[in-house]
Amino acid sequence: MPISRLGFGAWAVGGAGWRYTWGPTDDAESIAAIHAAAEHGVTWIDTAAVYGLGHSEALVGRAVAALAEADRPFVFTKAGLVWDDAHPDAAPSRVMRPESLRREVDGSLRRLGVDRIDLYQVHWPDTGESLDWNGDGGSASPNATPLAEYWAEMAALRQEGKVRAIGLSNHDVAQLDVAHAIARIDAIQPPFSALDRSAASEVRWAAEHDVAVITYSPMQSGLLTGAFSAERVAALSPDDWRRGNPAFTVELERNLRVVEALRPIAARRGVSIGAVAVAWVLAWPGISGAIVGAKTPAQVAEWAPAARLELDSAELASIAAALVGSEAGIGPVGPAATPAV
Repeated sequence: MPISRLGFGAWAVGGAGWRYTWGPTDDAESIAAIHAAAEHGVTWIDTAAVYGLGHSEALVGRAVAALAEADRPFVFTKAGLVWDDAHPDAAPSRVMRPESLRREVDGSLRRLGVDRIDLYQVHWPDTGESLDWNGDGGSASPNATPLAEYWAEMAALRQEGKVRAIGLSNHDVAQLDVAHAIARIDAIQPPFSALDRSAASEVRWAAEHDVAVITYSPMQSGLLTGAFSAERVAALSPDDWRRGNPAFTVELERNLRVVEALRPIAARRGVSIGAVAVAWVLAWPGISGAIVGAKTPAQVAEWAPAARLELDSAELASIAAALVGSEAGIGPVGPAATPAV
């Protein structure tokens, strides 16, 4: 599948009423944001069953169906996070049992209104714990499904034609080696931003194995847009998951020092700070595309120029210096010399 350098991330448009909401949304405006992304040349949307507890997929389905067939983007979604409708505020459980996966893919096909999912991904490794994006633990369970078992089932879905391609999100190099020996990995989806370079080894692995890489959170969940301060964090919706995330709390001061290093580059290039942050991610060899979220068409317009923005060596060096000086994040502070996919 030929994909654009940027993809539309549909986590935030899942709306309110669940554990990891980005706050309330307006469905009409969310659909308009997806259509605006398509107008800017974005050819793929990334969502997940758990976003909005099914609402994001249903909304993406509506948005795609309203476009002319020739203009419809590819739709990528994920499985493996299962929620309890009776307790929407609870952390979803990591479940990759084959029978659960079968139920999930059928549910996603129905909500999206498609006959086949373009890229189906395992959201997180099945570790037998509930998920907590803010790092405060989860409830242990002895029911973890081995990677070899769930990856073989993903490969069966591809073979049967229910999905076109299969991928792994948030899996480390050792897990990628195990999976790739069982069935080809078409794509991986790690987090990657100037503030989170911990997946650099996964990016290198993918380049070496001719596997596509679509990264998420290139603007670190909005932190690298230039719009955040301690006051802005305090003003977030009470149910916004970011209020409890370390990047927005104990690490905020040093992270904002990196934002200030992006600001003069953005001013000189005539683009938003967020676009510079995304362009930094796209500068890494081996990265095929970056997922960028939006709730409104205006937000799309802010980051869309990143698809055409190539940072020069001096700009990359200034960002690297800011990362070293601020001690923000972990991992290499500039693009690695690995072959591009």
